Amino acid sequence: MTAGKHKKSRTNPLKAVWNAIIWVLITIVVLTAIALVGVRLFGLQPFTVLSGSMEPTYKTGSIVYVKKVDYRSLAVGDPITFMLDEKTVATHRIVEIVPDEEEPDVVRYRTKGDNNDSVDGGLVHYKNVIGMPVFTIPYLGYAANYIQNPPGTYIVIAACAILGLLAFLPDLFGEDDKDKKSKTQQS
Repeated sequence: MTAGKHKKSRTNPLKAVWNAIIWVLITIVVLTAIALVGVRLFGLQPFTVLSGSMEPTYKTGSIVYVKKVDYRSLAVGDPITFMLDEKTVATHRIVEIVPDEEEPDVVRYRTKGDNNDSVDGGLVHYKNVIGMPVFTIPYLGYAANYIQNPPGTYIVIAACAILGLLAFLPDLFGEDDKDKKSKTQQS
């Protein structure tokens, strides 16, 4: 036996640190993707809180995860996420349930933000209710909002491409440990 077979292979400490950094970054990207997109597999829709109307329950910059609910199960005191108009989604608390006098199956909700002094101006038709918030993640909404709009979208795509390249950079420019061993053993 040669002495070379008993030697423990040494990993380049710089390469080990580099690999650790890359894995941490990849883990962050994957967890963020799950938090923003993967939750949809479980029937949740994420929405970014853009105002302080529901503070302290839902802080500005948070993401609320909303689950679809049967409108008949909603009660006074429940928070709901609803379409305010064609482009605007809001999350406020039900303060009154208003049945339609002509159609008993039609229900509207009077809502109010926890941090607002007065109730909202209009009633929310039951068909405009998206669902009920089930949990929230503080501050993630800032990132989600940035990612969903240019130039944030382009920066994230570029960062992921660069991260992918950086993950393979040491292998492209450095000799593999096996190649070093075979060269040392041949000498």
